[in-house]
Amino acid sequence: MEHPIVHEPDDPFVERVRRLCLAYPEAVETFGHGRPRFKAGKRVFVTVGSEMRIPHSITFTPAEEERGAWLEDDRFWSPKYDGPSGKLAFDAALDGDDGRTLDDVDWALIAELIDTSYRQVALQRQLRALDAR
Repeated sequence: MEHPIVHEPDDPFVERVRRLCLAYPEAVETFGHGRPRFKAGKRVFVTVGSEMRIPHSITFTPAEEERGAWLEDDRFWSPKYDGPSGKLAFDAALDGDDGRTLDDVDWALIAELIDTSYRQVALQRQLRALDAR
């Protein structure tokens, strides 16, 4: 069974997340389960669209010591399929009827989540390249 595509090809949220993710050493974009995924080596550090009903969200790997704090915030949850492996999801809050736009998204927070997630899964050489910048 083929998974439905979650985003339009030119979705501006995906484009912005893509720019953030692909700035990391050796980061690559793949596509699976109807969603863009970003990998460091063989491991996924961000998936865009953790659930069909919340396409403007990301799934990421938190630092273990931060996990509990993130879960106290209503914008975060343990996703059904990736949660058992330790991942969390973050809702960018663009999928409601409140008129929020891309400019209303907390991009500094998303950048922080992406950075932490990359650092959790990246290879040592990738981390050295990142830290040498």
